Amino acid sequence: MGIRPNKQTTSLLSANVEVQGLHGRILWADGSPAPGAQTEPAYVLIHGIGVSHRYLARLHAVLAAKAPTYSIDLPGFGGTPKPDHQLSAEEYGAFIAGALSQSGVDDYILVGHSMGVQFAIEAALCAPERSQHLVLMGPVVDSRHKNLPRQSLALFLDSLLRESPSSNWIVITDYLRCGPRWYATELPVMMKYPTEKRLSLVDIPVLILRGSRDHVAGPEWSLRLSRAVPQGRLVEIPGVGHVAQHMRPKTVADAIRSFVAATSRHN
Repeated sequence: MGIRPNKQTTSLLSANVEVQGLHGRILWADGSPAPGAQTEPAYVLIHGIGVSHRYLARLHAVLAAKAPTYSIDLPGFGGTPKPDHQLSAEEYGAFIAGALSQSGVDDYILVGHSMGVQFAIEAALCAPERSQHLVLMGPVVDSRHKNLPRQSLALFLDSLLRESPSSNWIVITDYLRCGPRWYATELPVMMKYPTEKRLSLVDIPVLILRGSRDHVAGPEWSLRLSRAVPQGRLVEIPGVGHVAQHMRPKTVADAIRSFVAATSRHN
């Protein structure tokens, strides 16, 4: 597919993608190979509910310095058109796999954050022959927070006590752009998704990554997920909360690269 980039968005080039009537966006750094031109497995960054590529931008920049890296703005988020019906995690996963295939990105490492973990799992299950590794940052929904009040409290405490003003600003402004209606439409999908059960079907190396002070994805939950697959590993980023990739992008990128290097098929 020939990619015609749009004007830069937060220092990233972007192209619109459409898969089965759903509209999203793929983004890459200026100077990086355009989608379809990479010669090695690419990192693909997937945001969570309500937000966009913007809170992954620091991690994107660090990863892109050494490897092809793409971010995706999913349908209904980041200013993309809202679908006319509630989308399941499976539908989002199919959109990701379809958008990457359409864009010529054939081998990749999926990196999801928060609800993006659910989307990444489904994308890996949708295209197992193309998914080389799976990185799940701040995975939801922790078994301690299986009802909405507990999950909301965990997110509130994390934002209040653990995150920086810059990360909170990005998240809040993205929430406003998403709008309460679409956020509320997709929230039940997030809460009901059987993360552990679906992850157990994945047959590639999986890295579970959490901030050591994350109220949302706790240590016991994260450890359990890392043990749900044969090739699972847990890494904690010291001193940060749920949005670890914004607070410590280099440390997170180093952990991801080390994991990929240690578990690649040629090793």
